[in-house]
Amino acid sequence: MALRPFSGILHLPAQDFPKADHLGRLTSTLDLRSAPRADYPAIGKVYEDTVVTWLREANAQSKDTSVANQRWVETPDGFLYGTYVQPVRNLPNETIKAIPNGKPGFWAEVTIPYVDLLMDNPPPRSPWAKDILGQGKNPRLYYSQVVWIDQIKTGDDGQILYRFNEEGGRSSGTTGGSYGDIFWANGRAFRALTPDDISAISPDVDPNTKKVVVNLTYQTLSCFEGNSEVYFCRCSTGGKWDANGNAVDNWATNPGDHITWRKALSIHMSAGTAVTGYDTPAVSWTNLFDGVGIAIHAAFWHNGFGEPRSHGCVNVSPEDAKWIFRWTLPKFSLDQADITVPMPGGTHVVVNVRTY
Repeated sequence: MALRPFSGILHLPAQDFPKADHLGRLTSTLDLRSAPRADYPAIGKVYEDTVVTWLREANAQSKDTSVANQRWVETPDGFLYGTYVQPVRNLPNETIKAIPNGKPGFWAEVTIPYVDLLMDNPPPRSPWAKDILGQGKNPRLYYSQVVWIDQIKTGDDGQILYRFNEEGGRSSGTTGGSYGDIFWANGRAFRALTPDDISAISPDVDPNTKKVVVNLTYQTLSCFEGNSEVYFCRCSTGGKWDANGNAVDNWATNPGDHITWRKALSIHMSAGTAVTGYDTPAVSWTNLFDGVGIAIHAAFWHNGFGEPRSHGCVNVSPEDAKWIFRWTLPKFSLDQADITVPMPGGTHVVVNVRTY
């Protein structure tokens, strides 16, 4: 069914997730352990995309010197290494029955751990979709991703389905748009964004006093208004090793003074080859500040903030990315897919290395 275009009998069942206020989605297959210790024997295995009840975050009881992140997640069945457990919630929504009058579509965020997709226009075009479907898996969107919905239909059982189109109002071929893949998904997975979601933070503050400081040594990000720090979070900058543990130089985040020059609510990020590159749809709350592709943006595919692991961007949690997006210049509108900032640019970004 993943390659079947839309028909009047299409049905996308809702996923069944644990009943708890706080959940975690595994971004990779992990060993389950009886305590937050990597040196303990595994008591089980939990697979990628499994959703677990998140009881609390715990510090490692014995330091693992091979990793920077010493945080674990306690579940009712044991402990999981926290870097690969995305904090999520399960908040299904009342659906919108039709696109608002006079609008080509609307922006929405995923508010459940994940939602399965069915392709409207096979065959798949993007490396991401080709890879997932080639493995016989369902393409999915994950909690916190922001997408453009351009059509709504009703299935034979009365279920409301939304059509996810990555172009998001962009002209075809615009950088940050899609390869052309279009999908349907259960509408209850999505909450339509409101003006409050993108309203500017501290709009009356002199924009020349705003500054983002990224510290490569400590993997932190701070927002300043003058000399006052008004926001702080952990981040993940350019990785120092590839997936095979080999040292890499080309993923470094460049230190220096930069300026935000483009903002996008959601953008398709792709670069490199199938082996060494990446291809990720719907990367939300994006602030580009260096070159053509280096950005501060949300990351839903890991929870390892506080250690280098990106391909050069500054990864932050979706909640942090949204705050930073609203605080930086320029102001944004839900009628936009993205905006390029007129020179001399938007908000000052300083990337530095702390040494003693």
